[in-house]
Amino acid sequence: MSNNIDQLLGELRSAAALAGGKQPPVAQQTPQVDFSDVLKSTIDQVNSAQQTSEEMQKQFQLGDNKEVNLQDVMMSLQKASLSFQTMVQARNKLVSAYQEIMNTQV
Repeated sequence: MSNNIDQLLGELRSAAALAGGKQPPVAQQTPQVDFSDVLKSTIDQVNSAQQTSEEMQKQFQLGDNKEVNLQDVMMSLQKASLSFQTMVQARNKLVSAYQEIMNTQV
């Protein structure tokens, strides 16, 4: 997931540099990636982590202690929470970069 976010941020930095009349450094250029595919993939991964966590919680609450223990439930909760927080922070960065591009005078 972080690789996809790094690619998106690299593309946004390149776009901001071009909008400002600057040539982006060659090191920051990334291969062409479809933004919608990366965004959908990232959201699907976060959703999957949340669903897995929810399912583990249900199993534990129903007393299926042989399949799921408390440590696994807590780990899945933390993973789901962390992936969601990461996605929100990436969204905030994307919105900030978009606003910066839109405020750039041509």
